[in-house]
Amino acid sequence: MDLYNQKWQKFLGRIWPFNFIPFVELVLAAGSLATGNMNENSDFDVIIGVRQGRIFTARFFCWLTFGMFGWRAKHPAYKSNESYKSYRNKICFNHFVTPKAYRLSPPHNEYWKKLYESLIPVYGSPEAIQKFFDANSDWMGSQRIYQDNPRHKYKKSGWIKCFREWLLGGRFGDWAERKLKAIQIKRIERNLKTQIGHKPRIIFNDNELEFHPDTKRIENFLKEE
Repeated sequence: MDLYNQKWQKFLGRIWPFNFIPFVELVLAAGSLATGNMNENSDFDVIIGVRQGRIFTARFFCWLTFGMFGWRAKHPAYKSNESYKSYRNKICFNHFVTPKAYRLSPPHNEYWKKLYESLIPVYGSPEAIQKFFDANSDWMGSQRIYQDNPRHKYKKSGWIKCFREWLLGGRFGDWAERKLKAIQIKRIERNLKTQIGHKPRIIFNDNELEFHPDTKRIENFLKEE
């Protein structure tokens, strides 16, 4: 089995927890999984679409759940050659979006165009995924139509996930979201003081959480085009 299929087999064996995490509405495989430009030490980049008003809650449960299994990449500021092996086959939670932020924030360069054209759905309803693609169709130059594929394994929420969303959907959930936001923002701001690389792309608000502390790889890609 070639490296590409080995990586996908490993990744697909680790996405089932999304079916239990509240407020996650779609998951798209990104990065080297989507483009095929991977190596032995590659991690698994994902874009996660979450319910409006629950982005910090969804991120907390992703960190907690995948962390329990040892499947979450614990990134420092940016990947160095010395520490790259520690990210192998782990899921990198560096981009969460709500419907208001489905459209990628500019600049919309050739790197992001190639990446978004290659995104592969693995979780979520086809309708939600199509809304994500529609939100980005203008800058991508063509409208992408959702097409079913065998890697899209989970299209409906399980009852445990639905129960958790009901439990955290009211006033208690609002309170929990505020508390989790305060804790996470404090940690993010602390890390920004020391854990930043080349021309960082960092966004953190109620609609989007994006953490690309070092964009040297993107810059190199654009130079080669």
